[in-house]
Formats: sequence, C-alpha cells, structure tokens
Amino acid sequence: MKIALFPGSFDPITIAHVNILQRATPLFDKIIVGIGLNSSKQNFLSAEQRELILNTVFTGYKNIEVQTYEGLTVDFCRKINATYMVRGIRSAADFEYERAIAQINQTMMPEVETILLLSKPEYSAISSTIVRDILRNHGDVSPFVPAEALKFL
Repeated sequence: MKIALFPGSFDPITIAHVNILQRATPLFDKIIVGIGLNSSKQNFLSAEQRELILNTVFTGYKNIEVQTYEGLTVDFCRKINATYMVRGIRSAADFEYERAIAQINQTMMPEVETILLLSKPEYSAISSTIVRDILRNHGDVSPFVPAEALKFL
C-alpha cells in the first residue's frame, strides 16, 4: 500500500493546499493530511478547529485521512507507515526550503521519498500567512480558502 503524508500547519487551509492534495490523490492508496503541532508557534486556529475544517473539506475523499502530530515529521511517517511525503511548491524560495528539508529527511529516514508538486500559477501567491493577515483585519478570504472552510472562519 502506497501511503503518503501531506504535512503542514494548515492554519488555515487554502485552495492551494486543496489543489495540491487533489492532484496527489490518484498517486497513492492513502494520503494522511498531517497537521503538525508546534507548541512554540502562535497559531490562529486551534488544532481541533483545523482538524474539523480539514475533515469537512475532505469529506467524500475515500483515501484521505486527517491526523494531528507533534515532533519530527519523519517520526510521524514511521508511525503511519508512510513512505512518501507530498509538498507543494509555489516559488523558487519554496523550492530551496523544501529541497533542504527533503534532503535532511532523506538522511534521517532514507525510505521516505519527498514528492514536490508545483502549484498552479493562479495559486502561487496564496499562503496561509496571507490568509491569516486578511482574517485578522476582517477582510474577505473567500477567494483563497475552500468554500467548506468559510463557515469556520
């Protein structure tokens, strides 16, 4: 069984995340959307809110599960028996960051391959950071987040 982890903070999930996941879905038997919890990070949404939103967004996707995790992502891969990690790339800066992380992960857990999917051009400017700023300033985020997530934001 080909199991992939799609890790992130998803604080909040964006349409760019959804697009990457939709495009990755046919490649794997199961994809676990892993909500990474970092106690030193100031989150906009609680872990419970993010998990609820993701479960709502991906209702109907038979091979997608949502889980939270703490600690090293490679340790979570071991726990869920994932041999692939899926990451989205929006820009050259994203590529450099993701390349470095993938190489470190490869050293720590050689059996995990990182699959980098390029963002569609129309999604390349969308990030959770920008969406959080819009939310904090009471702006309209509907063009940037999945419709299913709006009722929670």
